[in-house]
Order: sequence, then C-alpha cells, then structure tokens
Amino acid sequence: MLTYISGGQRSGKSRYAQELALTLSPNPVYLATSRAWDDDHRQRIARHVADRDARWTTLEEEKYVSRLDLVGRTVVLDCVTLWLTNFFTDAKYDVETTLHEAKTEFDKIMQQDCNLIIISNEIGMGLHAPTEAGRKFADLQGWLNQHIAQRADRAIFMVSGLPLVVK
Repeated sequence: MLTYISGGQRSGKSRYAQELALTLSPNPVYLATSRAWDDDHRQRIARHVADRDARWTTLEEEKYVSRLDLVGRTVVLDCVTLWLTNFFTDAKYDVETTLHEAKTEFDKIMQQDCNLIIISNEIGMGLHAPTEAGRKFADLQGWLNQHIAQRADRAIFMVSGLPLVVK
C-alpha cells in the first residue's frame, strides 16, 4: 500500500503522515532521507526526532532506501525533496541522471511488501526559482512526484494543515 502525501512547506505533511502511520501500526518506521546540510537543518532534524516517541523506529538512508528491509512494516519516508536533493547534488546537477536514479530507487522500494507513506513537497507551486539549478530541481521534483503519485493507492494534498484527498 502506497500513500503519497504532498503539499507546501509547513503544510502539515509530516504530522499527518505520522498520525496516519500510528493508525496502521503500533510501531511504525520513520525513514529519514535528509543530510544535515547546516546548523539550521540540524535543528529541523532534531525537532522532527523530538516529535516522535518510543513507538517509532528511526532509520536514516540518504539515497538507497531499497537496501533496508521494510517488509511487513509501516514506513513514513520523509521526504522525497531531501532524498532527491541527495541524488541531484551527487550527480553534479545532471537532470537526466538524477531522475533516472531516483525513479529506479523508488521502483525498487515499491517491490517490498510494506505500508509506505511517502511525503513530498510541491515546490513548483511557489515562486519561479531565480537560478538555473533551482529551476532544474523544481522540474525534477515535479516529474518524480508524478511518477510516485501514479503508483500511489492514495494521494493526499495538504493545505494549511488540512488533508485534501486527491486519489
């Protein structure tokens, strides 16, 4: 089962995903994909960790999430944007390579029999990125979001903390 949750920054995606996971499992997995890029980001990571209690198992994997054994588990993958950033920077901002690698890895994790809740940002709905790399990334995010949403059993769009069921 794949549930895809998207929305803008601070729209309530993580909170909603975690609440959903706890309705599906007494001991869900939080799969963190972020690199700690700077002090501000480390603080965000610490806040996310503090938001979860002892019922949660936290796993960290920056790129190759399919290497983890998630069979039979309920997993919140947080988030596609940070996960895609890791591929993009490692591929030296090559769009084609990044999209291929991210789609391939997503398709691999979909082969595992688990309840997967994937969180992603809708960054293309905001301002036009002022840099070439930013514009490339917004396109990448949109294409990967479409790829994931097409495979999703359910899709939720978060607006101001409220879930809008899309699929």
